[in-house]
Amino acid sequence: MTKILLVEDDDTTADYVANGLKEEGFVVDRAATGRDGLFHATDGSYDCIVLDRMLPGMDGMAALAAMRAAGVATPVLILSAMSSPDDRVAGLTSGSDDYLTKPFVFAELLARVRLLVRRGQSGGPAVETRIGCDDLEMDLLAHRVKRGDKVLELQPREYRLLEFLLRHVDQVVTRTMLLEGVWDYHFDPGTNVTDVHISRLRKKVDEGHARPLLHTVRGSGYKLSMAP
Repeated sequence: MTKILLVEDDDTTADYVANGLKEEGFVVDRAATGRDGLFHATDGSYDCIVLDRMLPGMDGMAALAAMRAAGVATPVLILSAMSSPDDRVAGLTSGSDDYLTKPFVFAELLARVRLLVRRGQSGGPAVETRIGCDDLEMDLLAHRVKRGDKVLELQPREYRLLEFLLRHVDQVVTRTMLLEGVWDYHFDPGTNVTDVHISRLRKKVDEGHARPLLHTVRGSGYKLSMAP
């Protein structure tokens, strides 16, 4: 039985996350404030904590600091509408194990929760600071991307697009997934915005390299992989 503590004050978001996790077989307890979340977390029975950053009373960062000070080692995924690089770095260096910005796609939240649960149960490192594919690497703390020895200069949207693709390595990512996960669109605006950004990103990632990593899967979407 895998138990998740969800600390979220927004009822709509809490219901969305809790119901989705329960459908995947998790047992979910919810707290609506930072203090209640801290109270639940200190009993040590959870496999992962999903923690909103902006909470009434004691905010998420303060609650997290108190958890760590109390010796709670449970993996923590921070949820936040604060999405700037500085916000993400602050969250990752404050004791959390991952950081997901709102709005988000549930499939991505689920994948991150499962990863943290596996790491916690295996006793492996919980903090993820680098993600990559072959010789392409993204440093989440430094907010830097390199392919081989070359640092790639990416615009903020390109960085977010590449991060999404890196978190789905070897998976076909559809246009809808990109619109939701990168542009926060929950509808199709009827533009070729994804195609334009993919084209620009492909030039920066693959130009000058014998082995391309960013592939178009006709009729389906895109895939970041060593193999077409």
